[in-house]
This record gives sequence, structure tokens and C-alpha cells, in this order.
Amino acid sequence: MQFSVRLTGYQENTMLNICDVDLVGKKISENNLQVDISKNYYGKEIVEKNEAENLLKNSSIINMVGKEIISLSMNLGIGSEKGIKKISGVPFLIVYKI
Repeated sequence: MQFSVRLTGYQENTMLNICDVDLVGKKISENNLQVDISKNYYGKEIVEKNEAENLLKNSSIINMVGKEIISLSMNLGIGSEKGIKKISGVPFLIVYKI
């Protein structure tokens, strides 16, 4: 299982953008909303499941897209089912750790 990632610093926090690798480069839309899952935003680095787990555990702000990464996050106890939104069936979740 592979994921595409981009790590950045934001106000002294680690921000992780991560998505299922097969979603990179796709544009999804529903009604008047369109989302571009770009390589620029979701990263140029590909990581395996164990590295993704470490990144999820150690990041303060997490922006994730895709069934696999959100499932992994939920299994780790990171995030809430209530926070998951879907666009054209693709799940999105943003987590802020306090």
C-alpha cells in the first residue's frame, strides 16, 4: 500500500498532506465543487504503509484524501468518522491535533 505525501511547516506545526497514490493528478467534481488532487499539493514523495503510519502519528495538521489513507488513520485512532466528507465518492478528512 503506497501513499503520496508532502510535509510542510505551518506556524511551528508539522502539516502533512497525504493521499492514496492512485488519486494523484485526478480532478473530481460534484455539483459546483471541483477538487484538483495535484502532485504539487499532495507531494512528490511516495511512502509505504509503515512510513505513512509514522507520519500520521507525528504530524499536527493532516489533510488526507482517499479510502486507504483514511482507513489507516481511523485504525490508528486519528480523526473521526463524523469529519469525513465525500466528493464524488472520494473521502476527505482534515485533522488538527491539539
